[in-house]
Amino acid sequence: MNGVIKISEIFPVSAKRLYDAWLNSEEHSEFTRSKAEIRPNVGSKFSAWDGYITGTNITLQPYGRIVQSWRASDFPKGASDSKLEILFEKTGNGTRITLIHTKLPPAKVKDFEKGWINHYFKPMKKYFKKVKQLSTLA
Repeated sequence: MNGVIKISEIFPVSAKRLYDAWLNSEEHSEFTRSKAEIRPNVGSKFSAWDGYITGTNITLQPYGRIVQSWRASDFPKGASDSKLEILFEKTGNGTRITLIHTKLPPAKVKDFEKGWINHYFKPMKKYFKKVKQLSTLA
């Protein structure tokens, strides 16, 4: 049985802003506060968290959906890549990101769920709140 994570969060910026930042090496590195290499091209390989995460962009639907093959360096030996789907949905006060992470090694699900919240969603909240404040001051 493969593990599944599904979490959502609302950010105070547009879907375009979130989508573009996710697929930009510099901004992805900035909002996670760790090195990321990523390009907005189907089939391109990426890495995040200083190489701890690697994968490939499978589907890119601008401002709506990103699908990636995804694996962490501590996946069990012989484990296949997991699948990460990120959905961007406009809301009244910004954009809801829904992250659906499937085909995970079952023993890793709780750790990765905490990781998504603590190392992505929480720092992204701070980053995009700051970005929004700066843009309203300009």
